[in-house]
Amino acid sequence: MPEIHQAASCGFGQGADIYERGRPDYPDALHAWLHDRLSIAPGKQVLELGAGTGKFTKLLHGTEATVQALEPVAAMRAQLKQQLPNIATLDGRAEAIPLPDQTVDVVVCAQAFHWFANVDALHEIRRVLKPSGRLGLIWNVRDEQCDWVREITALITPFEVGVPRFHTGEWRQPFTQGIFSLPEPDCFTHAHTGSPEQVIVDRTMSVSFIAALPQAQREQVRRQLHELIERHPHLAGRTSISFPYRTEAYCCEARHSAQSPSSR
Repeated sequence: MPEIHQAASCGFGQGADIYERGRPDYPDALHAWLHDRLSIAPGKQVLELGAGTGKFTKLLHGTEATVQALEPVAAMRAQLKQQLPNIATLDGRAEAIPLPDQTVDVVVCAQAFHWFANVDALHEIRRVLKPSGRLGLIWNVRDEQCDWVREITALITPFEVGVPRFHTGEWRQPFTQGIFSLPEPDCFTHAHTGSPEQVIVDRTMSVSFIAALPQAQREQVRRQLHELIERHPHLAGRTSISFPYRTEAYCCEARHSAQSPSSR
């Protein structure tokens, strides 16, 4: 079974507080998407994998479904418990979910699936889903039509070598095995509004492989972000800005005819 990636265990472990401050929430349009595409409604059993500090869990809680949140990094899980003390939290992995067979209606992964995009995880997700269950995958993605957002990407990209990332598309590969239907996409516009320190600096410093850097390199990245804010005409002197995103959401249906790991 694959281990938790070092960038995730170290970066998220050290940066859980800045993750909670700097990460955006999710667009209101996802409320209808969760209902219409994933059939999440009051009384449904929902499992969130890689729940982090509970950013998406808050939205799930608003559906009045019964939500359980699984998060393997202890520091992130502690933040989640502090934010949402009434949500059941689980310590576990996507490849070894501590739940019985066919006990949840929907599994959701927000900003997380690329960390465990493998066949074993899909088999395990399918195991805990009821026969009619669905899998939802959601990511907030930086909108690089904006020039200063492109500059942020150029600044951090040299540090992401060997780290699983949504933008590579490699997370799609396990879906070729027929365990689930191919992910069907929807896309929503979104923005994170706040101070430049929050929505640019904290957001960027919360990226796993940036948070895992040695302190001197982290401080160098922080200085470069401040330099960008000070010199860019759309950022300089502003107390509030909107960081543009697009939110990509994917619905997948389980195919129960695929072989399980034990039968291969």
